[in-house]
Amino acid sequence: MNRVFKRCLITGIAGSGGSYLAEYILKSSPSTKIFGFYRSSGYSKLLKKKYKTKISIKKIDLKDFDTLKKNLRLVNPDVVFHLASNADVRNSFFEPLKFSENNNMITINLLEALRQLKSKSTIIICSTSEVYGNVQKKNMPIKETQQIAPINPYAVTKVFQDLMSQVYEKTFGLNIIVTRMFSYMNARRNNLFQTAFANQVAAIEQGKLKYLRHGNLKSERTIIDTNDAMEAYWLAAKKGKIGEIYNICGKQKISVKNFLRKLISFSNKKIICKLDKNLVRPKDIDLQISDFKKFNRDTGWKPKTNLNLAILNLLNECRRNKFF
Repeated sequence: MNRVFKRCLITGIAGSGGSYLAEYILKSSPSTKIFGFYRSSGYSKLLKKKYKTKISIKKIDLKDFDTLKKNLRLVNPDVVFHLASNADVRNSFFEPLKFSENNNMITINLLEALRQLKSKSTIIICSTSEVYGNVQKKNMPIKETQQIAPINPYAVTKVFQDLMSQVYEKTFGLNIIVTRMFSYMNARRNNLFQTAFANQVAAIEQGKLKYLRHGNLKSERTIIDTNDAMEAYWLAAKKGKIGEIYNICGKQKISVKNFLRKLISFSNKKIICKLDKNLVRPKDIDLQISDFKKFNRDTGWKPKTNLNLAILNLLNECRRNKFF
C-alpha cells in the first residue's frame, strides 16, 4: 500500500512538530498542497516567509466547532495530521483543567466535523508514549498492546484522544491511524529536556549563561532525529494500516544523564551543571524503552540517523536559533 495525497491538512501547524512536518512534506512530496490550522502564531511567520505560495495556513480556534467544520469543508483534505494540543507535561500538573478542556475538545471537534462531512481522509492521530506511564522493566520493550496507564494530566488527554479516535474508526468508519511517538530531537520545543539542555549549552558558548540547570537525570529513553520522526509520520499516512496503533521510537536507549554528557562533549566550552529542584516533575517516567517492529513491518520505516549525529544536529540548530 502506498497512498498518494494531493491535499494535506496539519492541525497545530505553527507548533514545533507541525512546522517540521510541513517542511518535510514540502521537500519529500512537492506535489502535495499543504494546509494548516493554528491557534498561536508560533512558527507561522517562518512558514509563510519561507514557503509563501506553497503553503496555506489559517488561524482557527479548533474549539469553535462551526468554524472548524466550515474550514474543513473548504480545505477538503485527503490526509489529516492531528498535532494540535497543549503538550507541556510539566505544566499539565499545574493546569490540569486547562489541558483537559483544550486537548479533549479540539480532538472531539475535529473527529466529529470529519464524520459529519463524511470525510474519506486518512487521519493520523499523533499521540505520545506518555500514555503508557511507568511500565515495569519486565514488560520492556513496550509494545502497542501494553496497557495504557498515564501518570500526568497531559497524558490523560492523549488517552482520551486515542480512545475516542478508536471509537470514530470502529463505529463511524473514519480512516484513522494512531501513532505513539517516543522522544525525538525537537529544537523548536523548548520544554523538552534535550532542547532545554542544548539551548543552555549554546547560550553558555555565547557567554549568555554561566550554568546549565537540570532536573531529574535518571530516566532512560530512546530518541530519534527530527527528520526520522517526520518521515515516520508521513509513512504512517502513506503505508500504515487503517485502525492500527504504531509505536515510533529509536533503536538505542540512553539515560538523560548520558545524553547530557554526550551533548556537552560536542562543546569546546566548560559546562558547569547544577540541579534545579524547580525543574523536577512531581511524577516522572523512569524507563521508557519501546520497539518499532510492527511499524517497520507495515511501512518499512526505521531510524536512519545515529544518535550521536542526531544530538549534534540538535545542538547546531539550537546554536542557530539563539533561544537566550
